[in-house]
Amino acid sequence: MAKETSKTLRNDVIYSIYVRNYSKEGTFDAVRKDLNRIQQLGVDIIWLMPIHPIGKMHRKGTLGSPYAIQDYRAINPEFGTMEDFINLCDAVHERGMRVIIDVVYNHTSPDSYLAKNHPEWFYHKEDGTLGNRVGNWWDVVDLDYSHQELWDYQIETLKMWAKYVDGFRCDVASMVPIDFWLRARQEVKDVRQDALWLAESVDPGFVTYNRNRGVECASDSQIFEAFDMSYDYDIFNTFKNYVIGKETLEAYSQAINLQEMIYPDNYVKARFLENHDRNRAHSLIRNEQALKNHLAFIYFNKGTTLLYNGQEVASIHTPALFDHDPIQWDTDLDLSDYMHKLYDMKKNSILTNSTYSTAVIRKDVLMAIHQENASSPHDSTKHPSLVGIFQFDGQPTACDVSKAHLHDGIYQNLIDGKSYEIREATLYTDGEPIIIQSNCGQEINH
Repeated sequence: MAKETSKTLRNDVIYSIYVRNYSKEGTFDAVRKDLNRIQQLGVDIIWLMPIHPIGKMHRKGTLGSPYAIQDYRAINPEFGTMEDFINLCDAVHERGMRVIIDVVYNHTSPDSYLAKNHPEWFYHKEDGTLGNRVGNWWDVVDLDYSHQELWDYQIETLKMWAKYVDGFRCDVASMVPIDFWLRARQEVKDVRQDALWLAESVDPGFVTYNRNRGVECASDSQIFEAFDMSYDYDIFNTFKNYVIGKETLEAYSQAINLQEMIYPDNYVKARFLENHDRNRAHSLIRNEQALKNHLAFIYFNKGTTLLYNGQEVASIHTPALFDHDPIQWDTDLDLSDYMHKLYDMKKNSILTNSTYSTAVIRKDVLMAIHQENASSPHDSTKHPSLVGIFQFDGQPTACDVSKAHLHDGIYQNLIDGKSYEIREATLYTDGEPIIIQSNCGQEINH
């Protein structure tokens, strides 16, 4: 973890926007006009997926992948002008939110400005032509960071954009040298002292696959040296396998608990149910109550909550990445008000600095506890805790909560204000996620 990373990022919510498919217009201006609605969801940081021109050579689909960038220093005319982009950033800032943009520094389109003007900065295949190291990414060519001149160019580009934005989400950050990110972070401070850095880290299988082929690929432990936040891909496959019935909830719980032990004290994970590379959560979790429990858990789980545009209306269709495929906002399930309630809970100070653990207390029911950390070894105060009960089957049940050491009594759900009774260490539920505060909470005993 970057040493100066603030734990308050654990209280934040990021909202990811794909400008092309956010609206029928597919423009910056259409996003700007919808900022009040986005803010009302409870959003601190808006992440704009790539805003740059897209290459024309070897395009995927009709419009090409936004991750096959032609010019890092220009605006995609499909979205509007530079002035439109600056106006959007200003409007985000006027509402007290921050904005970050996608940085795609592992590769460019084959017909990019850099490929034409600095082909020596690229990976070359045995026949001398430009290529990439991941076979199915045939619409891009990889950069070669053994060239210090490339470092200079890329960092100057970041400093250019840092005049307008508050940070960067870095695509496949694991495949760009960590030393580059460390230098970039330091130099960008000259323009934006408190810039945010979110890494799209990769799953363990991809790390070992690349290393086996002699390709540099950083693990999360390395990523945390330079970044404030990393993706949750180190355990996401375990989560997905639980949802589709291939692994147990116990396996997912243990994976979460392992993160608490192996990462730095101020680690921040980006917790998500879906993103532009993954299936919509509601396409996998069709039961409404179950979906609400999973959604509540990504707000409660230790880290920053990451939402993808359209998730608030429980969209089932994943927008095409390479074509104009606008989100269908008119659905039968609108979770906007529910997300706002979860956002209020997300601001609880206990989530900022806690020791965290989870345990399965019955089939498809997870209990998680944030125990607020003491300020020093001499602090003898009984610190409060937050206890969450998440019923991933969405069914009413009776739960043994003795491991949370909660006194019998009536507790208020911090999500919706409902009252629930604990009697003889048993909590009777109605299928809704429950988050309660205790002034003498304890870490779960496994």
